[in-house]
Amino acid sequence: MSERSAPTEPGEGRPEGRRAGRPRDPRIEAAALEAARALLIEVGPGEMTMAAVADRAGTTKAALYRRWPGLVHLVYDAAFPTDLLLADEYALGSDSGAALDLGRLVRGARDAFTRPVVAAALPMLLAEFSAHPELHAALISRFAGVFADLDERLREGAAAGRVAAGVRADDVMGALIGSLLTGLLLAPADLDDAWADRLTLLLERGIRP
Repeated sequence: MSERSAPTEPGEGRPEGRRAGRPRDPRIEAAALEAARALLIEVGPGEMTMAAVADRAGTTKAALYRRWPGLVHLVYDAAFPTDLLLADEYALGSDSGAALDLGRLVRGARDAFTRPVVAAALPMLLAEFSAHPELHAALISRFAGVFADLDERLREGAAAGRVAAGVRADDVMGALIGSLLTGLLLAPADLDDAWADRLTLLLERGIRP
């Protein structure tokens, strides 16, 4: 699609005063995210540019910069959509009192982080987190529901004598995510179900009283 025929926001190209309060066209954001995901897989973050994303999405760089301060922010949103961890297979379960299933947690996190788009984006994002701490905070917030659910299960387990007192969700998730990132960077092909079983066993033994 040419820039001339690209979707534009309501009021785009008009004086600011006439654009104020007009809603942005959600099609542009959706098209940009899809374009970014495609380019991450095709060329990798090192070869991506905002111009390339805009061209693939059929929009303009100006439209992208109104939504994202820079390429790393766009890559982050493309790799980690807000609903990434809302699917049942990525959670511990919503039923109150449900048994703690660390195996499900390990496999859910593994499946989330080994998605091709995430695996392609991670090297760039890890390198940029120190310069953009808000992105790191945003990533942690994506796991807020998992953290809360895990904390509840750990408290229930401690009350029943199955979990050591004082074990916290951030400690368990830190061990899980740290192991997962190490595997992704050093040996991604090894992150199979056998790896998930071994890590699950380690975590289960680590939280026992």
